[in-house]
Amino acid sequence: MNKMPMTKKGQDELESELWRLKSEERPAIIRAIAEAREHGDLSENAEYHAARDRQSFVEGRIVELEDVVSRAEVIDTSNFSGDTVRFGAEVIVADADTDEEASYRIVGAHEADAAAGRLSVTSPLSRALIGKSIGDVVEVSTPGGGKSYEVVKVRYS
Repeated sequence: MNKMPMTKKGQDELESELWRLKSEERPAIIRAIAEAREHGDLSENAEYHAARDRQSFVEGRIVELEDVVSRAEVIDTSNFSGDTVRFGAEVIVADADTDEEASYRIVGAHEADAAAGRLSVTSPLSRALIGKSIGDVVEVSTPGGGKSYEVVKVRYS
């Protein structure tokens, strides 16, 4: 059983979603199925089929979340400091070609959201940044070709 690195915030969010699915969604779906059954013939009952589809999705998500939470290895980044990039770091990088800066936080795979600036620790950019310090330049292969980034700032919170 492989452990999955995760921040405390990421674990809290997953546990919150799991609680909501079990205590709110699951009972609501059970009520919807019971109500749809009261309408008679199930073979042509769209409400019943929709509720069963939703139930299948929710139960699958519950199983997935239980697995992830059970394998989570929470890494407390509050005591981290310095200018070397590690898991949990917020890294500001500058594109070597355009000098455009971007900020990313390196988090666990299940917390990742590139649009919100949270990169999975397994992403190519994160793997290139881990172990680097302020002033280091990293090369990353992207679908559009190679990109170079300079580490401008490293923060931990």
